[in-house]
Amino acid sequence: MTSPYATPILRWYAASARDLPWRQPGTSAWAVLVSEIMLQQTPVARVLPAHAAWMARWPTPAALAAATPADAVRQWDRLGYPRRAIRLHAIAQALVSQYGGQVPASAEVLATLPGIGPYTAAAVASFAFGQRHAVLDTNVRRVLGRLVTGAALPPAATSAAERRLAQSLLPADGARAARWSVAVMELGALVCKAARPSCAACPVAGLCAWRQAGSPPPAARRATPGYAGSDRECRGRLLAVLRAAAGPIPAAQLDAAWHDSGQQARALAALVTDGLVARGPDGSIALPGDSG
Repeated sequence: MTSPYATPILRWYAASARDLPWRQPGTSAWAVLVSEIMLQQTPVARVLPAHAAWMARWPTPAALAAATPADAVRQWDRLGYPRRAIRLHAIAQALVSQYGGQVPASAEVLATLPGIGPYTAAAVASFAFGQRHAVLDTNVRRVLGRLVTGAALPPAATSAAERRLAQSLLPADGARAARWSVAVMELGALVCKAARPSCAACPVAGLCAWRQAGSPPPAARRATPGYAGSDRECRGRLLAVLRAAAGPIPAAQLDAAWHDSGQQARALAALVTDGLVARGPDGSIALPGDSG
């Protein structure tokens, strides 16, 4: 049975979608993959210049694979969650060594690449290759939850019921299904926002179970810890010192980057564990690939 939501949402998307470079006709699968990694937990406005600079420097997986992990971390700069830079470098190396430098079209194969989970694999297969997969990011989960089940916000972890719902609403045609997926994602980003949704601008407001229930508020959630003074901020300060260095530096050179020596030591150990920092035999530290 045809979903009653598809036509109005696809019409809305055709008229209202943002003009983003990774959505342009002819965009390479590599550019789509890079965008999906960059967009994880990062706003589009911050990703746009970073994506353009990354693709200008490394337009193919082979170009990135020939660079060092340190080059990737420096290029990533302050985009946040820098493990993604290491992950992209590892993906590029895997693509060169196993797939001739090409991004595979199969979601199942994509999911075997370093650090690529079910969401990213489905997104790349859908948006780069026009395939029929349920693409469930936070925006899509929120839209479908409100529209069909009446939930104000989705649960913390994606459930099997959400996956079944998303799969059941996919159009049968692969290209139309891929466009539906990105259209629902865009609706969540621009209209059906987590806070203060613009229901008057929603093309399916009249079908929305959440609105019909009176738009009940979500259950209280645990507050997200702040960034200032956190281990994340400390890690960022330490990485900034290493990005600016030409090579290995004495560990003591980090002392001026953070006021709390215990927190600094904990953050540095986490960076080493995550593969973002390498220790030399002489106790020096560097970005991976800078350590000789």
